Amino acid sequence: MKLAYKAYDELGHATAGVVDAGDVVTASEILRRKGLYVAEITAQAVSSPRESRPRRHWLGGGQRCKNIAMFSRQLCVLVSSGTQLVDALAAVERQTRPGPWREIIAGVRGRLEQGASLSEAMEGYPEYFDPIYRSLVTAGESSGHLLEMFDRLAELKRKQLRVRNSITGALIYPCMLVTVGLTIFAMLLIFVVPRFSALFATLDVPLPASTQALVHISAGFRQYWWLVLLLATGGIVSVATYLRGPKGRAFRDAAVLRMPCVGRVARSFATARIVRLLGLLVQAHIPILEALRLVKDSAGNLRYRELIAKAEDYVSRGEPMSLAFSDTKLISPSIHEAIRSGEDSGEIDRLLLNVSTFLDEENEVVIRSLTSIIEPVILIFMGVLVGLISICMFMPLFDLTAMTQGGG
Repeated sequence: MKLAYKAYDELGHATAGVVDAGDVVTASEILRRKGLYVAEITAQAVSSPRESRPRRHWLGGGQRCKNIAMFSRQLCVLVSSGTQLVDALAAVERQTRPGPWREIIAGVRGRLEQGASLSEAMEGYPEYFDPIYRSLVTAGESSGHLLEMFDRLAELKRKQLRVRNSITGALIYPCMLVTVGLTIFAMLLIFVVPRFSALFATLDVPLPASTQALVHISAGFRQYWWLVLLLATGGIVSVATYLRGPKGRAFRDAAVLRMPCVGRVARSFATARIVRLLGLLVQAHIPILEALRLVKDSAGNLRYRELIAKAEDYVSRGEPMSLAFSDTKLISPSIHEAIRSGEDSGEIDRLLLNVSTFLDEENEVVIRSLTSIIEPVILIFMGVLVGLISICMFMPLFDLTAMTQGGG
């Protein structure tokens, strides 16, 4: 039977966990052999890992990344102060507000108390702790440098969160401008154009072709708005479904890389992510083949997955990894040269991390520059659209005024 216990070690640190024994006396003897001074043992059944797993809750990617970054930093601070890992997890759990993330931490702590290692306890929550995170934790546990690994993981998650926030922040204002522009255009078609069309019908004046087209569009939109909404929704759902499939994903990934301006930014972000993760895994003394496999699984773009698979094939045959990164369509020549130099000097992990830091700084500058360009372009487009509608509506009135003055 499984018995829950509370005890103290030789240094006086409190610890808690679960011991498998036939009775309380046997459990106390087992704990004393481990150098623990038993304070309390309760015959309390403990649920299995499957039963202790919390309900699945949806958390956004940004919130997940933020929680894991804070989680890694808190564990680093607590473990560095001499706190036992189980007690550190319990402290982090107490500091976390009730919700899905607190249940995740409680589940990890429960599995750890049942004798599993930290990486094994995290395997039950792959949507929160990805294979790279678990591999680095495993490397830290096996090498005895778990504290250092927590520090690296916290830094990794902070960088990923900063990249995500920079992209999200750059897209918020342009998306708001597009939404406001579409809303204004729809309101003009629904409320403004019909008033002018009624005025034109009363005046019985000939309408220019552009004005007639706008009046017909407004009438069709007001009469068949439900059909327009249905077609728009169906189109969006169909495109989203296609892009999630294998063919659609391959088309999307290739198209993004070929787009002007956007393609260059996408290649830079993908390269920064790959070299950062690869450098961190190699620095943790994870075998290069396993590191490439983990990075390949976390690469978002299929073209880069194929590139890393090619590098994995080269390394398995005993050839330099840098040969696979010579594709200038995906990797810039300077990055390829840095990887080759790192292989020759035996400091590939340091060079990869330096390259990722440089790319992150460059990407932030590019994102700010693109944002400063996109915003005025959207404003100019909105102004031109509203101006064209205004000209189409007022042109018949100008013609009527000219005809009246000419007749007078």
